Amino acid sequence: MSGEPGPTSEAPPPGESEPGSGVRIVVEYCEPCGFEATYLELASAVKEQYPGIEIESRLGGTGAFEIEINGQLVFSKLENGGFPYEKDLIEAIRRASNGEPLEKITNSRPPCVIL
Repeated sequence: MSGEPGPTSEAPPPGESEPGSGVRIVVEYCEPCGFEATYLELASAVKEQYPGIEIESRLGGTGAFEIEINGQLVFSKLENGGFPYEKDLIEAIRRASNGEPLEKITNSRPPCVIL
């Protein structure tokens, strides 16, 4: 042993890549709208499923929560009026990592409920 600390996560076996590697996600969101928490929650869930994925965040315009996978817009809060379900985004990432065509996510959960 060299006394060097080991890696904190297990590396995939040689010749295999981590799930999600080669897939790039860009999430553009409205920070003044309070959407950063939603972004962080979604990014955490995605990283848990796909540790090798690259996720970038950008500040967007008012009301924005837009998600691109490998340069293709797959979700738009401006079009759908809500936020994506984690399961739908995970499925889109699975398709992208398998080289399958991507489809736009049209299901969305409401941004908030006022009683």
